[in-house]
Amino acid sequence: MAEESEKLRVDEVEVADDGPEEGEIVGESDDTASYLSKEIKAKHLLENSWTFWYDKNTKSRQAAWGSFLREVYTFSTIEDFWGVYNNINHPSKLVTGADFHCFKHKIEPKWEDPVCANGGKWTMSFSKGKSDTSWLYTLLAMIGHQFDHGDEICGAVVSVRAGRAKGEKIALWTKNAVNETAQVSIGKQWKEFLDYSDSIGFIFHDDAKRLDKGAKNRYTV
Repeated sequence: MAEESEKLRVDEVEVADDGPEEGEIVGESDDTASYLSKEIKAKHLLENSWTFWYDKNTKSRQAAWGSFLREVYTFSTIEDFWGVYNNINHPSKLVTGADFHCFKHKIEPKWEDPVCANGGKWTMSFSKGKSDTSWLYTLLAMIGHQFDHGDEICGAVVSVRAGRAKGEKIALWTKNAVNETAQVSIGKQWKEFLDYSDSIGFIFHDDAKRLDKGAKNRYTV
């Protein structure tokens, strides 16, 4: 998937078989040069624009959640995605306590965001340093609009934690938690895209806000 997305394909250009006539100056025709220039400069627009965000969780009680959330980069083409992805730390290189988000442009990765407020999230767990490939495939499926209910997806976040929650987690945030059909479809497809064999659960943001770590999965696939 990644290799296909990275490469720009340029159609073959027909070149006349006849050699140059005596006295003719050899060089590219204006038409060929113009055609190649346009093809090389062409970029492939995505269905949506997306924004990367970075957050570093802190144990300080004085710091409100999300106070360290920073916007990193917004992209609208596959070429711009690869440009930023290849120049940022992947999950295995993030510091403990870090969250790295990729959300549709103008949707903030917060429960309070109007688009996210009535939603929830699917979560996958990985051992430390083992989520890099799954994070990439999640991003490609998401920005490539590969989900049947892609309009439901707000974004994804990878989190690096220590202690009892040690390891890495990838969460896929969606808009309408009560739409069970859409959420279950997204969860099943996500597992297929990543070839993930363990069960995953879906938690409503409302439950997480009220019950914190006591929130239970509403859906499981």
